[in-house]
Amino acid sequence: MSNFDVAQLAHVELFSPKPEDTVRFFTQFMGLQVTETKGQSVYLRAYEDFYHHTLKITEAKEAGMAHSAWRASSEAALYQRVQSLEKSGYGKGWIDGDLGHGQAYQFQTPDGHNMEILWDVEYYKAPEDQKTKLKSRPQKRPNVGIPARRLDHINLMCSNVTQNKNFMADELGFKLRENILMNDGLEMGAWMSVSPLVHEIALMKDLGGAKGRFHHIAYWYGYPQHLMDLADLLVENDIVIEAGPGKHGVSQAYFMYVFEPGGNRVEMFGDAGYLILDPDWKPVTWKEEELDKGIIWYGSPLPEEYFLYGTPDNKVSKVILK
Repeated sequence: MSNFDVAQLAHVELFSPKPEDTVRFFTQFMGLQVTETKGQSVYLRAYEDFYHHTLKITEAKEAGMAHSAWRASSEAALYQRVQSLEKSGYGKGWIDGDLGHGQAYQFQTPDGHNMEILWDVEYYKAPEDQKTKLKSRPQKRPNVGIPARRLDHINLMCSNVTQNKNFMADELGFKLRENILMNDGLEMGAWMSVSPLVHEIALMKDLGGAKGRFHHIAYWYGYPQHLMDLADLLVENDIVIEAGPGKHGVSQAYFMYVFEPGGNRVEMFGDAGYLILDPDWKPVTWKEEELDKGIIWYGSPLPEEYFLYGTPDNKVSKVILK
C-alpha cells in the first residue's frame, strides 16, 4: 500500500440552518459559482477548482460538516485504501455516488468525523460565456465579490489529536508537517498533507470537551491585497470577522477567520504559505513556550472563542452571529 494513494481534498459538505444566506455569502462575497442544485443541497466551486464542485451546502437544523471527501490517486489506489479502512473498523460502506462523482467509500475518523474516498469525478465544463482564453484555468475570473481561487483545507476539532493524526497517517497516508506539543506531552494540534501543500487537514484539540466537531473550511484567496479587499467587503455587509487579517507562524499563511450566516467558520487563507518539496521533510514541532509565534506570527491574538467554538455548537463559547 502506497503513501501516495490519496491525492487531494476533493470536496466538503457543510450543513447550514440558513442555506440561502450561506449560499449568498459564498457566492456574493467569496465569488464561488453555483454548479447545480438538487433537493436541499447547492453545489459550488471556486473559479480555479477543476471539479464539478468543492463545496456542498445542505439545509439542516445545525451547522457543521456533513462530510469531507478525498480523491484517490487512481482506481486501484481507491480499492487499496478501502481494504485497509474496512480492516480498521472505521469503515461504513459504499455509496453509488452523488452529483459530480461516482461511487465512494464512506468512513469515520476515530472522533466520528464523516469522510469518504473516491476516484471517479466529473470535471467542470464552463458555459460559453464563462470560457477563458487562459487554458490552464477552467473558467473566467468572476466579477462578483473578491473571488476565492480554490479549496485549500479543512480543520477538525478532536478529543484526541494524536489518535486522529495516527489514523490519517496509517489509513490514508497523510504526512505530518507541523504540530504543537505541550510541556506535558499532550499534542494540541497537527497539520498534515498528502501533497506539497503544508496541509490539507489540520487537527486541533477541542477545548470544549466534545468529539467530532468542525472548526473551519479554508479557501485560498491569492495575495494579501485580496484579503484586505475582502475584509472591507465583509465589514460593509455586517459579516462577522472573528480574527485577522494576520499571519500564522504555523503554515506561514496570511489569514482571516469569519462566520458565514449559518454559523460555520470560514478561513480566507493565502499568499501560498510554503510548499514542502523535500521528500525527507522532518515535521516542525512548536513547543508550549513557542505558541504565541506559532499561532500568530503577527497580528492581534486569536479570541478565546477560536479555541472553543466549533460546529455543531455545544454552547461553551460566546460567539455572536448576526
